Amino acid sequence: MIPSVAQRIDAIWRIESAKLIAGLARMVRDVGLAEDLAQDALVIALEKWPESGIPDNPGAWLMTTAKRRAIDLLRRNKLRDKKYEEFGRGSALYTEDDLESAMDGAIQDDLLRLIFTTCHPILSRDARVALTLRLLGGLTTDEIAHAFLVSEATVAQRIVRAKRTLSSAQIAFEAPEGEQFRERLSEVLEVIYLMFNEGYAATSGANWIRPLLCQEALRLGRILAEIAPDEPEIHGLVALMEIQSSRFRTRVNATGEPILLMDQNRALWDQLLIRRGLAALERAKSLGRPLGPYALQAAITACHAQARSASETDWARIAALYEALSRVMPSPVVELNRAVAISMAFGPAFGLQLVDQLTAEPTLKDYHLLPSVRGDLLLKLNRLDEAREEFERAASLTRNERERELLLKRAEECRLRE
Repeated sequence: MIPSVAQRIDAIWRIESAKLIAGLARMVRDVGLAEDLAQDALVIALEKWPESGIPDNPGAWLMTTAKRRAIDLLRRNKLRDKKYEEFGRGSALYTEDDLESAMDGAIQDDLLRLIFTTCHPILSRDARVALTLRLLGGLTTDEIAHAFLVSEATVAQRIVRAKRTLSSAQIAFEAPEGEQFRERLSEVLEVIYLMFNEGYAATSGANWIRPLLCQEALRLGRILAEIAPDEPEIHGLVALMEIQSSRFRTRVNATGEPILLMDQNRALWDQLLIRRGLAALERAKSLGRPLGPYALQAAITACHAQARSASETDWARIAALYEALSRVMPSPVVELNRAVAISMAFGPAFGLQLVDQLTAEPTLKDYHLLPSVRGDLLLKLNRLDEAREEFERAASLTRNERERELLLKRAEECRLRE
């Protein structure tokens, strides 16, 4: 089936929008205005391209059109100062023939600046995610709203407020340098990681996975790895997302029901993504710094990816990696995962001892995976009545409908075996 012109334009926009907005933001020093100018260019393309045809270099066409709009705006606002002269006279308009030579040196830097701007700590976490998906992912407010199960109006408000906050605070459109770069990088990686995790195992709603979110997070991670190639944690996060993404075809069945890791058909895991992930992990290791939390999590997923069957999984190594992870990123959730690995390596009784110690942890009080893990360990120890109660408690805590169905199904299996 041949895609329509509108579909082709939509695909072009998703590819080019981040570069377009990043380049315009460098010029006008305002991400909100840059997005408006880019959207104006898109509207003009939607009007003209169905008749004239899509140009050979649509990115160049969009940049030229948007830049002309920017110059018109400056004229209308009577900004005839030094900035206008430098921008309007000293910078030639891009053409389809010379775009690559004119932009290659700057576009990667512009994208880096844009990522650090949309993930600025002055914004709330929700605002960072929404703005990043909008400006760098090219998603519409409706798509973002659907992905996070909030109203479109809520997403629109977050984006508008975020752009207003950045503008009023006069946040510089630049990437930090040196130690400040590494400090701010953690915030950027957290936003991408949060996006991916929400797509990989949705916290609420009728679907357990949301591939679009994972796809956009992985794309942003790959971009970041290209423009900051010497940061091991970027490669670690990319490795983690690549390997996790390899399982998508096996995470749910034909009706959308979750399939647990140990029950997945490994023959259907995407080997290309696994190879890409392992290569990214090796790149992180080769940079000669201690592995951070993302690279360690990637190393854990690599253990699963390299095991030909569930029974061949090196659980002792996974437990050791979780121990290392707990030192660089102390967290009750990490301890819960370590308990699972220990139970798989040394038996459910050992794992249950560790899980029981976590039941008093306040931060896990309403965390559904704690009773879910405890129920699984009790089931393996044939303590069926206790296991059923734990699965039922876990089902009452989760907000994801598919996960709730799975937990209630496991509770019913315990009841039938009693």
